[in-house]
Amino acid sequence: MGARKRTAISLYTGVGGLDFGFEAAGFDTVAAVELDAASCRAVRLNRPKWGLMEGDIHDITSERILATAGLEPGEADVLIGGPPCQPFSKSSYWVNGDALRLDDPRADTLTAYLRVLRDVRPKAFLLENVYGLVYKGKDEGLRHLLTGIEQINRETGTNYTVSWKMLNAAHYGVPQNRERVFLIGSRDGASFQFPAATHCSAEEHSLLDDREPYRTAWDAIGDLPRLPNEPSLEVGGKWGDLLPTIPEGQNYLWHTNRGGGAQLFGWRTRYWSFLLKLAKDQPSWTIQAQPGSAIGPFHWMNRKLSVQEMCRLQTFPDGLSFECGRTDVQRMLGNAVPSLLAEVLAREIRRQLLGDKKSLGALKLIAPVRHPVPAPERLARLPAKYKSLIADHADHPGEGRLQARKKQAKEAETLPLLPAAAE
Repeated sequence: MGARKRTAISLYTGVGGLDFGFEAAGFDTVAAVELDAASCRAVRLNRPKWGLMEGDIHDITSERILATAGLEPGEADVLIGGPPCQPFSKSSYWVNGDALRLDDPRADTLTAYLRVLRDVRPKAFLLENVYGLVYKGKDEGLRHLLTGIEQINRETGTNYTVSWKMLNAAHYGVPQNRERVFLIGSRDGASFQFPAATHCSAEEHSLLDDREPYRTAWDAIGDLPRLPNEPSLEVGGKWGDLLPTIPEGQNYLWHTNRGGGAQLFGWRTRYWSFLLKLAKDQPSWTIQAQPGSAIGPFHWMNRKLSVQEMCRLQTFPDGLSFECGRTDVQRMLGNAVPSLLAEVLAREIRRQLLGDKKSLGALKLIAPVRHPVPAPERLARLPAKYKSLIADHADHPGEGRLQARKKQAKEAETLPLLPAAAE
């Protein structure tokens, strides 16, 4: 017999990225709360037994959540969720030092998560958020969460301790570079240790390294049709015809004075994802929730990614269906947590915090390694309509948003945590 099923209560469920991962690790989602109508339709279509409650979490009581789950306070194994991070100026009543009021109707999404945590009192919890949550000097959200958990411990007699870390999904076998912050806590005070990275770039890999090479876009989608019969995948607009002139793994920077193409743009004068194209032998870049017409990542066949391809790059289980337009599907998928990363963390929660020592076997959501990897696609010639843009364009004067973000995230790692918390 395999390891017994565990129970999960899910907040801000979205399309189910976290839940699919916990499902693969042997958890049953017994109650789920989601406001977005398109996400709710997808959950009902794909996982009708999840106990979905559609509506604003501020209008859904903790008592209703427990009743839907069929559980009493303290019985749930884990509470999971990724609260959308609202501007904290709207919650200035707690930023300015007022007492934290978990039942206040003005509460933000983080406070609503804390309210359910207080009332449900699960054995463990996981909270996911964007990397901006831990930026040094802009970390009000993280401090708010840590303060709230301290208050819950005082009010209820629990001993929740918290560990947090920013993780890149590619380091754990997801064929996509995607950075998110995770807070994981245990009710009995056990300290959670985040698992070490299991994958790395080909340049970092060596015979003495236990890590595997990154899973790649080809591993994820190489078995799918090169040109699916979907007219909606065509890239139009002003720049669509420029995409075939950019090599795999490159973006608009190819057409600058430091690239190998024509000088159509200044260095770093556009967003990184502008005309960004997948490379077969590398992980995908982050799937965007609301991309513009020229914002990638695009397929190496110079088209938008299909819904099935985006699901694969997010390591969702195969066979999902959607009853909505492509815009809604992309928004749902782009906002989701890669399910394989959730599976990895869920397994560690079972092992470290819930006392489950029985092996769960191989990871269920990791893509197979596909060999051989085909050669890059041939480039097209520069269309005549773009030649008038060739000029000596000025570079952007700054260091670049990517470098600044990484510097902020590195500084954030020095933030103090609750007593006994690690990472």
